[in-house]
Amino acid sequence: MSVFVLERGIALADEFDDQDGADRVYAVCYDVNGQPAATGRFQTIDSTTMRPGRIATLKQYRGHHLGAQIIAGLENYGRQHGYTQSLIHSELTAQGFYERQGYHVVSDVYTEDGVPCVNVAKSLVETGADQS
Repeated sequence: MSVFVLERGIALADEFDDQDGADRVYAVCYDVNGQPAATGRFQTIDSTTMRPGRIATLKQYRGHHLGAQIIAGLENYGRQHGYTQSLIHSELTAQGFYERQGYHVVSDVYTEDGVPCVNVAKSLVETGADQS
């Protein structure tokens, strides 16, 4: 809520949706005082594709690679549960962040919750050493 609603101006009704529930899997990084500093949620798109979403890091913790840790944790969870692809709805302002995590753009620009976005995707299949 601090990042999306208060900082980014996303409507409260759009921040919490029917995908938020007691059975939803979330990843959380805590600060030294035990307070949440970064978070993300895991969603299933289909039997092979997962969707990390709601990736957020509090402003004072940005640059500490917590968002990357959240993504990696969700991807590891996905691999452990048989998912081979990851698809993220990325705000244009976050596209570079996701590209640094190994994602690539797979859609045209569209608007979600009033914000310009693109879909970014990544294979979760370990390819081993480069064969070139």
